[in-house]
Amino acid sequence: MLETLSSLLRPSNLEDFVGQSHLVGENKPLSNFLKWKKIPSMIFWGPPWTWKTTVAYIIYKRLSADFYHLSWVTSKKEDFTKIITKAKINFKAGIPTIVFLDEIHRWNKAQQDTLLPYVEKWVVTLIWATTENPSFTVNNALLSRCRVFVFKQLTEQEIFDAFQKNLDKIYKSYPDIKFDEQSLKIVANLSNGDLRSWLNILETAIIMKSKWEITAEDIQSSIEKNIYYDRNSEEHYNLISAVHKSLRDSDADAGCYWIMRMLSAGEDPLYIVRRLIRFAAEDIWIADPFALVLANTTYDSVHKIWMPESNVIILELAVYLARAPKNNQIYKSTYAIADDIRKYWNLPVPMHIRNAPTKLMKELWYGDWYKYAHDYEWAKVEQEHFPDELKWRKYFD
Repeated sequence: MLETLSSLLRPSNLEDFVGQSHLVGENKPLSNFLKWKKIPSMIFWGPPWTWKTTVAYIIYKRLSADFYHLSWVTSKKEDFTKIITKAKINFKAGIPTIVFLDEIHRWNKAQQDTLLPYVEKWVVTLIWATTENPSFTVNNALLSRCRVFVFKQLTEQEIFDAFQKNLDKIYKSYPDIKFDEQSLKIVANLSNGDLRSWLNILETAIIMKSKWEITAEDIQSSIEKNIYYDRNSEEHYNLISAVHKSLRDSDADAGCYWIMRMLSAGEDPLYIVRRLIRFAAEDIWIADPFALVLANTTYDSVHKIWMPESNVIILELAVYLARAPKNNQIYKSTYAIADDIRKYWNLPVPMHIRNAPTKLMKELWYGDWYKYAHDYEWAKVEQEHFPDELKWRKYFD
């Protein structure tokens, strides 16, 4: 049913869109491209289920283009070769060819390089979809020839608007079902801006009720009790505070309990790990430098396998951080340094540690009297690095 419901509610044109107004609203980039029926190669970057693929299909339908959808999982280099052969014929006939590449962050450098000459000559128009930062995953040559558009997670209001906008379609497919207004708001709130979560909750409510009016109580009873958690409420901040303070006090049991409370309520696991990365830097630091390395590795692991499998990895990190020795000197020093910056602002860099790449700068004594540390035993040298107002300032013991 979920696939059917997903297809039912998928926008068929930009006018049906809810969300991404910075891209598809009036006089916005994608709307204007379609208006003039000329689009560049583009990269759609954003979280899953933000309708990146949907926009690509709308574009090709509006342009009456020859369209190909390639996925890293199933496509091969030979597939692209066949497409290029057809695209060259289309190009001469004035027919646009759009190639939609899903999960472009998984394509290696060699695969990406094969696309470059055809993008340069406009033989094909590429639309790439990725959940990863394209500046890290796409070759610079291709990146410079594509427009990057960031797709944002939908807000609670946008989810609510999408729900209201599609009620007629839902009622047509499920004529025995009705939603009251409060239930619409509850579903929008619990989806946390995730269209996939929205559809899951919607499907569950329909299956549980099967007919008649679906109320707020029906929505709440169809899901776990701990789903009452709201990312924007006080409880959200209470729980993450409980995680941080439990781990600071080396209480691994309580820390893991609060983390599982958040995960069970649908909290973004990467948000929790980001807070644990901060904890490793703020409360542990040099007492155990590996803690920060492990926290970053955990972030990558959670991103790769996601929930529910990644809950074990997150708890393993939490136990490690709780048991690690603690040191918050770097945390306290950031405030001391910030205070000095606010007090003195733009103090000049001492002349002897300035760089002198030009003749004029050398004549002005830039770099004069600088002592090169490696000319001294153990690379230990006595020279001032602070401006005069902060001489002998010590932030660290």
